[in-house]
Amino acid sequence: MAVYPTHKLAQQIILSCKENGITQVVVSPGSRNAPLIIGFNQEPSIELLSVVDERCAAFFALGIAQQTRKPIALICSSGSALLNYFPAVAEAFYSDIPLLIITADRPKHLIDIGDGQTIQQENVFGAHVLASINLEEIPLGNNDVLLEKRVANQIQLGLQIAIEKKGPIHINVPMNEPLYDTVDQWTIDSSLIKCVKTSRPLSLLEETPLEVEELLEFAAVWNASKKKIVLVGANPPDALLQIQLEHLTKDPSVIVLVENTANLSHPMFINSIDKIIFPLDEDSLEKFQPEILLTLGGMIVSKKIKQQLRKLPPKHHWHVDAKRGYDSYHCLEHHFKISAQLFFSQFFFLTKERESDFRDFWLDKKAARLEKHAQFVADCEFSDFKVMATLIPSIPEHSMLQLSNSSIIRYAQLFDVKSSVDVFCNRGTSGIDGSTSTAIGASVASDKQVVLITGDISFLYDSNGLWNKYIPNSFRIIVINNNGGGIFRFIPGPQSSNSLEYFETPHGLTAKQLSAMYGFGYSKVENTESLENTLKNFYLVEGGPKLLEIFTPTILNDTVLKSYFKNLKV
Repeated sequence: MAVYPTHKLAQQIILSCKENGITQVVVSPGSRNAPLIIGFNQEPSIELLSVVDERCAAFFALGIAQQTRKPIALICSSGSALLNYFPAVAEAFYSDIPLLIITADRPKHLIDIGDGQTIQQENVFGAHVLASINLEEIPLGNNDVLLEKRVANQIQLGLQIAIEKKGPIHINVPMNEPLYDTVDQWTIDSSLIKCVKTSRPLSLLEETPLEVEELLEFAAVWNASKKKIVLVGANPPDALLQIQLEHLTKDPSVIVLVENTANLSHPMFINSIDKIIFPLDEDSLEKFQPEILLTLGGMIVSKKIKQQLRKLPPKHHWHVDAKRGYDSYHCLEHHFKISAQLFFSQFFFLTKERESDFRDFWLDKKAARLEKHAQFVADCEFSDFKVMATLIPSIPEHSMLQLSNSSIIRYAQLFDVKSSVDVFCNRGTSGIDGSTSTAIGASVASDKQVVLITGDISFLYDSNGLWNKYIPNSFRIIVINNNGGGIFRFIPGPQSSNSLEYFETPHGLTAKQLSAMYGFGYSKVENTESLENTLKNFYLVEGGPKLLEIFTPTILNDTVLKSYFKNLKV
């Protein structure tokens, strides 16, 4: 016989989630959240996933929502538990990933009187959520219909914001004891629970187009300009956007710059931005300065392109995004509040190709850089750079590549990823925390094989992410272990500070014991030949998940990378 929580707040939340298509809930064990756990566990349409560590649980949920693009609920107990959600909440906020953070709390009369496991939970995530919904307590045995209706409307509002605006919302739920009492049927008025009626279009076909008169003004500027850059940041794979940007390659006045996390690929796109502009002298950099910069997508990895466009800004910077328009280059002129796909479908009817040598000049630069790149890779000694040059081409077709932050994502931008491989990285806040947990969540949500390439510090930081019983057998982790935060040898300053060991955090640790503890097949390599041999069978889906640890020389890595960029100048 099914049993349901006596708490009406829990009943309302569970039935509201069910009504609005929430199919997965990630829960961390606790007591104050017991009514929610009991209720969700009885609902056959909702999958309950248990992850003990709240920080890992939140990133795990984020990885699932990253792939499904649908809200997923997170449930934890009261006290410090919910504070561990914060890094993933911030990442979701800046990456437009929908999360429902549902936190159990003490009733108000138990706050700040010395009761255990109690903190100030209301509005705790501040500006990093789209809404904070602090529910009123519904006492046991309550028959106040107006109170129940008011609470139902609050829950409905939170769900609507998360679904419409694609981001995290926080619902704080006060619950008094007893927490484990149950009934054999729902006791709330089900008519209070309604499906979210969105006031904002959710599909391209339903979006409201821009006014043609408005677009004509911008099209006139576009058609008159001989130097135009279209710069694309992080973006999920999108077949229509791919076709639209390919159309732009026909215009000799346009160059399309993409990063690997843009999930766009074409021989006439410039996909390794730093490879092109890092070696340029001042005269060449001035030639790179566009008249129009059109940006779309999320965060940009390349620090060099940010510096360049801030130093030599375009005459016009336009950003296209239905939700957010960052002034990343300190010269934003206009934000088109519409999807890039609908924007281009309108804009292309008003634009024409412009005679120019801008595109071909930079594509010639790209070709020359590729020749020098290939030669350097062939001659390069074993290092982080050589390892990435070996790993990126080895990623299986039609798989998913998850990248950790810091030096890993920056190295990855220097190499061509297969067009059938989807690439993701937590670039909303660019933190090293949660990369492993996010990748595991993505692997649970996707039918594709997921490969995570991560650094040793990021991996060790999120080692509890392996404490997860849902990891598929096809999941692969590659740890590049250079014994510390190698990126601090590239950044000017740390090496001359006499404090490098506190930036780099050398540790002398290995992933071998962790792999054994969590049931991962483990391999290690320390040279190129061994790496190439190991990769031949590493991705085969057999046995359980696997981890490959690659040990690289700490001191040599920065010298190799600096030599690489110096070689491009020659």
